[in-house]
Order: sequence, then C-alpha cells, then structure tokens
Amino acid sequence: MAANEDAAQDFAPKKKPPSEDEKRKKKIVPGSLMKALVRPGGGDSGPSDGDQVIYHRTIRTLDGVLVESTRYDCGGKGTPIRHVLGKSKMLLGLLEGIPTMLKGEVAMFKMKPQLHYGEDDCPVSAPDVSEGQGWESPREPYEVKAWISAKTVTGKLIMSHTEGEPYFFTFGKSEVPKGLEMAIGTMVREEKAVIYVTSQYLTESPLMRVADDYDEVHFEVELVHFIQVRDMLGDGRLIKRRIRDGKVYFYSKSYYGIAFCLYQTGDFPMDCPLQDSLLRVHYKGTVLNEEKMVFYDTRVDNDGQPLEFCSGEGLVPEGFEMSVRLMLPGEIALVTCPPDYAYDKFPRPLNVPEGANIQWEIELLGFETPKDWTGLDFKSIMNEAENIRNTGNRLFKEGKYELAKAKYEKVLREFNHVNPQDDEEGKVFADTRNLLHLNVAACLLKLGECKKSIESCNKVLDANPAHVKGLYRRGMAYMAAGDFEEARADFKMMMKVDKSTESDATAALQKLKQKEQEVEKKARKQFKGLFDKKPGEIAEAKADVDGDQITRETQMDNEVHEDLDGTNSEASHEAPPEAQPTGWFSLFWPSGRRFFESLGLNRCTIL
Repeated sequence: MAANEDAAQDFAPKKKPPSEDEKRKKKIVPGSLMKALVRPGGGDSGPSDGDQVIYHRTIRTLDGVLVESTRYDCGGKGTPIRHVLGKSKMLLGLLEGIPTMLKGEVAMFKMKPQLHYGEDDCPVSAPDVSEGQGWESPREPYEVKAWISAKTVTGKLIMSHTEGEPYFFTFGKSEVPKGLEMAIGTMVREEKAVIYVTSQYLTESPLMRVADDYDEVHFEVELVHFIQVRDMLGDGRLIKRRIRDGKVYFYSKSYYGIAFCLYQTGDFPMDCPLQDSLLRVHYKGTVLNEEKMVFYDTRVDNDGQPLEFCSGEGLVPEGFEMSVRLMLPGEIALVTCPPDYAYDKFPRPLNVPEGANIQWEIELLGFETPKDWTGLDFKSIMNEAENIRNTGNRLFKEGKYELAKAKYEKVLREFNHVNPQDDEEGKVFADTRNLLHLNVAACLLKLGECKKSIESCNKVLDANPAHVKGLYRRGMAYMAAGDFEEARADFKMMMKVDKSTESDATAALQKLKQKEQEVEKKARKQFKGLFDKKPGEIAEAKADVDGDQITRETQMDNEVHEDLDGTNSEASHEAPPEAQPTGWFSLFWPSGRRFFESLGLNRCTIL
C-alpha cells in the first residue's frame, strides 16, 4: 500500500514554481489599488498574459503634480508604450490594472507606494523627478543656481544648461521666462521637475530666445541652490545675503551615557532669535569705500571672543540687529547697510567716517531665549517686570521710543497670565500695570500717535477716573492733538481730585492757553484780509503748520517722567508737526467763536 502511494506521488504532475509577476502580485492587498472609469471601452474581454498592449500613460502625484506622460498635450512625445503582459517590465499597479481594461477605455488608477516606484526591487526606474530638500522656495530678490534644459513639444532641444556651471539668475529680474520663474518659485533645493510653459508666459530673457512658433516649451529643471537675499527696508538700501545656511543643534544620549551632538537644518522663522534674546555673534565690519577698510573684526580685535548682546535694547546699530534677528544659529550672512541704519544714529567707531555705508559679515553662533515666567512666584515676577521696565526707561531717555514701548508692552502681555493671591499683591500689581500703561502712552505721544496715547491712558482712567497722573498724561495727549476743551477738562479734574496738584495743573492750563493763542495767531494770519475782499476775490490761504514747541517745564512734567525714566530730562510734551491738526477749520475750532468775535463778527455764514 505504501509502495503504491509512493508510485502515485512519483507520477503526479509537479506544480510550476510561481513566476516573478505572480510573486509580485501577492503584494497587492485590498485598498492598495483603486480604479475609476473615465471613458468606457469596447469588446468583450481585456488582454491576458502574453498579449501585447499599446497604451498612453500619464502619471501624477495625488496633489496633481505631473510626473511623466506620453501624450503631447501633457508634455510627452506622443508615442504610446508597447508592452507584453507577463514579459515586459511594468509597474505592479499597471500589471494588475491593465488586464481589467477594454480596448479604447480610459481609466484612472490610484496606487499605494508599494504598487508603483515605491515597490521593493521595482523593475522600473522612477522618472528623473525629485522632491528636493527643505521647505524654503526662492523669491525676489533671491539668487538662484539651476540646471535648465528646454524642448519643444516635438522633443526638439531648444537650449541646455546642464554642463559646466549651473545657470545663475536673480529672482524677480526677468532673467528667465516668466512662466519658468513662477514655477521655480514653488520648488525647494535639489528638487527636479518638468515644467510646461505656454506661449503667453514665454517672455524674452537672457536664458533663451523665444520663437513665434513655440506654442509650448517643456523645461527640465534641477534647482541646485539659491541664496536667500532679503531687502530689509524694501528700498534696496539694507540688504541681507545669506552665505551659509544655519542649523539647529540638539543633544541626544546613547544607552551608555555618551552624549552626541546632532543637528538639522533650521526652520525660519521659528528657530530665529526672539525679542529679548541673548545673542552671540562674530562679525567683521568693512567701510564700503574704495579702500574697503576693515574697521573691526571680533576674531582679531576682541581676542577671538564673540560679541554678546540682548536684542531689543538698542545695544547695536539698528540695521545690524534687524539682520541678526532673521538669522539661524550657524548661519553666516553678508549685510550691506546705509549710514542711517548703521552708525549715524549710533556711537561711531573712530575709523568709520561720517555718512559711510557699511558691510558686516555676521555669523550667529547661538542665542538664549528670554526667561520663562511660568512657575515663578509673585515676587520673582515683579522683579523681572521691574528689570524690563528699567530697560525701557533707559531706552526712553535715549530717545528710542519704539524700543522702550516694546519693553513696556512685553511686560503688559506677561501680566495677562499673572494672578495676585491677596490684596497686597493686587495693589502692587495694579499700580505697576497702571504705570506701564502710562509709560506706553508717553512713548506713543513722543511718536506722534496722540489717539493711541489717549487710548492707553483710558485703560488706567476707566478703572480709576481720579488717577491724577493718568489725567495729566491724557490731558497732554489731548492738547497735542488739538482737542483743547478735553485737555482743559482733564487738567481741571486734577485740581478737583487732588489739591496738591493745583500748581502743576495750573502750569498745564497756562501751557494750554499758550497753545490756543498760537493756534489762533496762525488762524488770524491765514485768514488775514479774508473778509475785506469782494465776492470772487477771496484768495486761497496757506496754513502755516510749523508750530513752535513749548519748552516751559512744570513740576508735574518732572514727576510724571520721574516715574518713567527716573530723570528730569523731559522738557516738552508737544507732538511732532505731523501730529498737529492741519485742516484750516481745525486750526481755530473749538476756539473759532472767540476768533470771529475778535474780528467784530457775531455770526458767520459760509456760502
């Protein structure tokens, strides 16, 4: 019996080993290949193994980016593909999907990566298209290097920059066709792409001559590199050019306790220095004259030690800090700076001539972020707030009102998360917050933003309408804005709520009176002879808006600014000329009634 079984096994037909295609098809799982019918075909059955199939193919990513096509209208040569099922090398998704189609059918297949070029040991090489590295794309006025070739729709080569040095151009200067530049503006470093540009976007450029018979041009582009160039002011005067990319460093420990320093390319702007960060930089400063004289190099003149400074404190020239705050750790940048953002408004080195344009080569070694207040007790928080406020006071004294305002506003933002625990802490907290709001108001008044200054004062007066210093500050803002009646009401309220401020309020009212008289004087001059002229002869009057500043200093001025910066340096609360009312009507209103009466007119009708 056993012998018969052995004999039967010897004569049983042997199973054929699975072919390579059958092994590949085992990778197909439910959901990995989806088919959508675009246009139905004809016939009763589809192709099978051994049949030759002739078909056109267009491959796109899921977000619609064209990868490859055989069709003319999609950038291909118009020649269909010829394959023999079961013998030719094909993508696994097509090997499985094409046998389900009928002649003339158009279908769309959605494949998981393991069914196309992501398949292990895929027999078909992927098209020469790469996703590239990083996140940043070039934009105006970046400097770009790229390999570029161009062909007609029939495959005729128009031009090629694929050997020697990559093609170099400045983005935004029409040095490549408009359509090509728009597409390159969506690419990242090391990305390869095929770009199809129609005739309406084929503009003339140094890259290639555009012929009339080019309905469409196919560009193959590899974005080799680009240099980040930033026009910091928008007028071409302050330019930051990145020479070396920055990196973010972090540490990781192995299981054996050995620390390894790792790094990755940083992300802009999340990895750039914040306001109030402690920065460490090496820099070399050069005067941009014929000699290109180097006036300072930290590696030479500072014993190799880097410069350390806190951002937002006015410790370095404005153009220098603006550029460093847009750098990543490890980045090297070349900054070209005009004199008004270099040393015209900053202590000038002895060997730098007045009015000189400067070039800094800056390397950002690293930075420390501001101290986090989370978890601090109330006393520590108030100490931190006091330190920042004192810095703001110093900046105000130096005339750096924007920076001073930023310091006060930073503390006010942090105060949104502070909760005093008892009445004593609540009083200290409220007094400090009120002082900060009034300091912000003082900065805004110096910057000529009277309306915002008044709004900042209102944050104090809404909670405490009898706040003397709030009334005084708002009165000064009203006076600078030309709202004399409101200013007078605030100064009178000061005397009403606190008799000790009577001398200060009286001085402020006297200043207000002088201001009104000046405005009326200007109005008189403007309308002199207006009512002596006959109809049709009224001449246009030109307002003189150049106001003289009031320089008389009051005790209340000193007291208010003693709170602000601890000095008696403030001599005027006048707004800049641009903050003064300039309309002819506002020059004398609400004092206009007295003005007309002074001209002997009890009633005036304007026709």
